[in-house]
Amino acid sequence: MSPAVFNGRRRVPPPVNEPIRSYAPGTPERASLKAKLDAMAGEKIVMPLIIGGKEIKTGECGRAVMPHDHTHVLGEYHKAGEKHVLQAIEAAQKAQKEWAAWSFEDRASVLLKAAELLTTTWRDTINAATMLGQSKTVFQAEIDSACEIIDFWRFNAHYAQELLEEQPFSDHTMWNQLEYRGLEGFVYAVTPFNFTSIAANLPTAPALMGNAVVWKPASSAMYSAYYLMKLYEAAGMPPGVINFVAGDASLISKTLLSHRDLGGVHFTGSTEVFNDMWKTIGASMSTYRSYPRIVGETGGKDFVLAHPSADAEALAVAIVRGGFEFQGQKCSAVSRVYVPRSLWKEVRDRMVAMIDEIRMGDVRDFRNFMGAVIDKRAFDKISGYIEHARGSATIVAGGKVDGGKGYFVSPTLVETTEPAYRLLCEEIFGPLVTAYVYDDARWSETLEVVDTTSPYALTGAVFAQDRRAIVEAASALRHAAGNFYVNDKPTGAVVGQQPFGGARASGTNDKAGSKLNLVRWVSARTIKENFAPPKDYRYPFMKEA
Repeated sequence: MSPAVFNGRRRVPPPVNEPIRSYAPGTPERASLKAKLDAMAGEKIVMPLIIGGKEIKTGECGRAVMPHDHTHVLGEYHKAGEKHVLQAIEAAQKAQKEWAAWSFEDRASVLLKAAELLTTTWRDTINAATMLGQSKTVFQAEIDSACEIIDFWRFNAHYAQELLEEQPFSDHTMWNQLEYRGLEGFVYAVTPFNFTSIAANLPTAPALMGNAVVWKPASSAMYSAYYLMKLYEAAGMPPGVINFVAGDASLISKTLLSHRDLGGVHFTGSTEVFNDMWKTIGASMSTYRSYPRIVGETGGKDFVLAHPSADAEALAVAIVRGGFEFQGQKCSAVSRVYVPRSLWKEVRDRMVAMIDEIRMGDVRDFRNFMGAVIDKRAFDKISGYIEHARGSATIVAGGKVDGGKGYFVSPTLVETTEPAYRLLCEEIFGPLVTAYVYDDARWSETLEVVDTTSPYALTGAVFAQDRRAIVEAASALRHAAGNFYVNDKPTGAVVGQQPFGGARASGTNDKAGSKLNLVRWVSARTIKENFAPPKDYRYPFMKEA
């Protein structure tokens, strides 16, 4: 089918960050969401594979459960075998031929419509799915599965339009142009459990730029992922542009990473898995049609560093919010803190008071600040770290775990006297914050400790009222965090305001939600048209004097 010709220079609507709804008592959004939560919790759905727009039930199934009530089954998802993965590749290749031929504006319109649907009629559904399936509180779901997804889709369209307008210089004798093509091959998107917005962005950012995608969501977030696929269908996404493939990660990755038409990988997950994928791709370079683009955001060991001039009250609140919201299961969550001895007692006491007040439980009770960690594997891992701390450090607050009904881990604060203590070095991904108290006079030495303790470099924050200390910290920690915060918690990056991503063992730092990320999903072609081609092979210097 030939694309329609539109003889006008179109502009996507100017993006504006989606306002966060309060869900305060008495508001209509609270009543509406509560009703949707009850309705969705009361049903059990079937989640087939979706390949080339067709639903496929394989008969081999996994369960989606509520982490805060792990006997409550929300639905069953079907798992793919190798033949289904190959079908997804074939569907993506077929769909890309038409999709890439569409104008950018027509592709963008699908995601802009999806954004509008999510703003309105689909908001409760995606928020409720995220709350029930990933144990997010209403506020954590709202900023993730509503506002950030909407922002990704609207701002990505804006940034893509800016990118397409970047053209080379020309003069009256020639016209130089850059064509921004999609990659030659499919994109493999691998998304984690902790952010529905990441699950939405990783497949759709490459799709916006003319690519077709095979998407493998995390098994522990299949519930919200399936509803995202249904939202794409409602927005008019053509069949096969995004293919929904669940199942065994190693089987799916082995099949996709060995295929000659692999065009790229868009990944968020553990550093170890990403490293293994990179090794596999590197060992297979001679088999690919082209060099695959590899974009990944991986682990973090995010820090808060306080100078003696820091505001103790603001510092304590930042650590509690940054460390314990969504059970510390954010790539950017506060995990290690460095506090001067002169401030420690006040900061500690303020944190203990807040931790003692924190309510934890079923996220359908809007009074709760925390829900449960995602699954038993995470519960056992975090519990193990707490037990280690119990025998080798001081548990200042929290330290309680209960996996009976839900996977609950209380917000926990640990104090250590060892700057290289295990809990200051290793990624935990739970509501466990470890504090190291340093002598006030050792500020500069502590900067080096912060920079060298962890292999990661995702987010970090410095708290100080002394501007010289802020300048010194920003310089000394220049490569320690891809997102660096001053007098603010290191979580809560907003699309269009703080492009997100880190380096070192935290990923390729391609900044989700910015033009930098979209550049990775295009292969530019330079076109030169000569209006006055030469008619003589000889140059002026060849003439006789």
